[in-house]
Amino acid sequence: MKITDLDPKNQDLIRQAASLLVKGFKTHWPNAWRTMEEAWEEVQESLQPDRISRVALNEEGKVLGWIGAIKEYHGHAWELHPLVVDPDSQGIGIGRALVNDLEEQVRRHGGEVIFLGTDDEDGMTSVSNVELFPDVLGHLAEIRNLKRHPYEFYQKLGYFIVGVIPDANGPGKPDILMAKRITN
Repeated sequence: MKITDLDPKNQDLIRQAASLLVKGFKTHWPNAWRTMEEAWEEVQESLQPDRISRVALNEEGKVLGWIGAIKEYHGHAWELHPLVVDPDSQGIGIGRALVNDLEEQVRRHGGEVIFLGTDDEDGMTSVSNVELFPDVLGHLAEIRNLKRHPYEFYQKLGYFIVGVIPDANGPGKPDILMAKRITN
């Protein structure tokens, strides 16, 4: 496997990355990138200045995963957005390799922190489908993973839950916020 910048001139790789968004998010995040047009636009946006866009390729040049980051807070913090791995290739270290590579890329750009939001739109955690107010932090302190929500993947890579936005995606559908310092 090789991880490299997504080349803005390589329409085939852009198409593959867009296709992965649709395929990879349709099960648990049905409102994200429902069409190839929406996904194509997302990939195109990732190729803009002040962004990082990287792909994991197999030996034949097929896109196995795609990760991006958006420069925020004057470059001190970058938002990891998005991360997708082909569902047929999950569980073999591609996501981990992409995140590790992205951390190195962000460090090279002078970034100190990476943050992300990981939505829960279909009851994958104990903070979904419940009234989080007024004890938002109390609920968050007791979070449980009910259906293989990706927050635990990020925790294994050293990310911490730093907050939650209740009802961010509609009633009972929060966005779980995570972050990691990538400098010493």
